[in-house]
Amino acid sequence: MKKITVLLVLLASVFVFNSCKKIAGCTDQAAQNYNADANEDDGSCTYLAIGDSYQGGKIAYILQPGETGYDAKVQHGLIAAPTDQDTAAGWGSVGTLISGADGTAVGTGNQNTIDIVAGCSAAGTAARICSDLGLGGYTDWYLPSKDELQKLYLNRAQIGGFATSFYWSSSEATANEAWWYSFFDGGAYAYSKSTPIRVRAVRSF
Repeated sequence: MKKITVLLVLLASVFVFNSCKKIAGCTDQAAQNYNADANEDDGSCTYLAIGDSYQGGKIAYILQPGETGYDAKVQHGLIAAPTDQDTAAGWGSVGTLISGADGTAVGTGNQNTIDIVAGCSAAGTAARICSDLGLGGYTDWYLPSKDELQKLYLNRAQIGGFATSFYWSSSEATANEAWWYSFFDGGAYAYSKSTPIRVRAVRSF
């Protein structure tokens, strides 16, 4: 009985010692170098930043609290292709309203693109160019929505490769017009779908 008691005491002592042992490291789950074993933060946490090369392109935007897809424990956002995919592509489907392609908010570009490709069989349209893109080992690229394209404009210096020109969004305005974004003045304009302008693909992470 005494032997069992002594053994239990020793085991308890080992447990207490290990539980009190300090393991320094990054304790923030949202950081890239999070250490699940660490119980003391050592200030070493590193995070993704706008302009970082990551998963096939450049970090273009990091989701903020309240936005669809935001997770306080894991960074999510948009990755922009490092260069334009086309310099003179039309939006397509002139005279036809594409059901479901009217999303403008951050987080709607991918579904817009899916709906455009499903509803417009023409080759070489802005959405199809992005949907067909294989870049950096990833094939889930899409044409950004109006608000997603605005994030690219605001962070254009860090992302790089943009022309002072117009870029298509995947957000449809009417049967004959879709939204584009001016990289001249930062404004969004609804214009004819047949207009040949630039395309920059994005993907989500």
